[in-house]
Amino acid sequence: MQAVVLSERTEIVIRFNEADPLGIVWHGNYIRYFEDGREAFGKKYGIKYLDIFGHDFTAPVVHVDCNYKRSVRYGDSIIVETRFIDTPAAKLKFEYTIYNAATQEVVATGSSVQVFLDKETATLQLINPPFFAEWKQKWGII
Repeated sequence: MQAVVLSERTEIVIRFNEADPLGIVWHGNYIRYFEDGREAFGKKYGIKYLDIFGHDFTAPVVHVDCNYKRSVRYGDSIIVETRFIDTPAAKLKFEYTIYNAATQEVVATGSSVQVFLDKETATLQLINPPFFAEWKQKWGII
């Protein structure tokens, strides 16, 4: 049986305030682009932050990794590809590839991990919340 791959691609135009005085995107903004990718993924697959919150959980980022390959500049367009990585643990794991939209060159790669916390008590969830297990089943992940 072939593994299910859930992914989404979103295009972002680099804004003036994301670049340094030389017009090159500041490295910290790549993490923001990962966030934009997660937002687009969540919208497509019905697991936005407000969906999680609506089930009485939060999902803070606990780890992020970014590998820079090429610079992009103010005015460039990038494509953020976001892929959900399944894990049996109670967490959301994503991998990212950022491409220069014009050249299709890889600009950066990375990953992030989010854990589920109870909204009221901030208690770390050690097993998948029921809504997340249902979400995985809906998309053929389990």
